Amino acid sequence: MAHAVVLVEGISDQVALETLAARRGRNLGAEGVSVVPIGGAQAIGRFLNQFGPQGLGLRLAGLCDAAEERDYRRGLERAGLGASLTRADMERLGFYVCEADLEEELIRALGAAAVEQVVDAQGELGSFRTLQKQPPWQGRATEDQLRRFMGSGARRKKRYARLLVDALDLTRVPRPLDLVLGHV
Repeated sequence: MAHAVVLVEGISDQVALETLAARRGRNLGAEGVSVVPIGGAQAIGRFLNQFGPQGLGLRLAGLCDAAEERDYRRGLERAGLGASLTRADMERLGFYVCEADLEEELIRALGAAAVEQVVDAQGELGSFRTLQKQPPWQGRATEDQLRRFMGSGARRKKRYARLLVDALDLTRVPRPLDLVLGHV
């Protein structure tokens, strides 16, 4: 039976958090913690109502991208969890924002060279180099190119969420991932 729920936008976020928890020796299921992908930030209100104080009354936490912070904030306010919430208020409630998105956080924590090694180990360095040669991506920062590469397809996003978390030095875990797991 779940005692706490971490609401995340998508499956890649779920995979990253569950992988990180396992690397830290945590069994979220045994602890009564469920990581629930909500299918996009616009659905946050429905899930807060289902699991929060007006529903099952479970302990809540969440993770979102910076572009979806407003949706999460509005959902928290509508669920009766605060008014005129700031990012610090959201964090006190257990909701954390990735500066751009999960991929950007992981790429920054690992560094572009280490991420390229992960891509190479997957046999996809050639595909990545092809993306780098495309006119819209030429001259852009390698980190931006890697982020685009990882985001080009749900399977790739999900697979690299696990691979990048597996490659992380556990002393360099991105702040939002570290804190959301620490909250539950």
